[in-house]
Amino acid sequence: MKTWLRFNQSSLADKIDALFKRGTFIVSIRYYEYKVNLYQIGNDYVEVFINHKRGEIEKIIPLDISHTRIKFYCDQIRLGDL
Repeated sequence: MKTWLRFNQSSLADKIDALFKRGTFIVSIRYYEYKVNLYQIGNDYVEVFINHKRGEIEKIIPLDISHTRIKFYCDQIRLGDL
């Protein structure tokens, strides 16, 4: 996979392409107006924010385990798995 810096600077379309070619779906949560899918790419994790009302991916960002959103993932998977 590209380095994180290059990945983060890539267009949304390029991130989606990399995600679906090399990513593995882990779990999905609801977060405000988003459905957020967690994927693993290599040894790294990314969150895919889908606006379900518009039916489109709005952003793909690296997982921040210090964000309060991690609690929603911990309800479904063990934190040690990350």
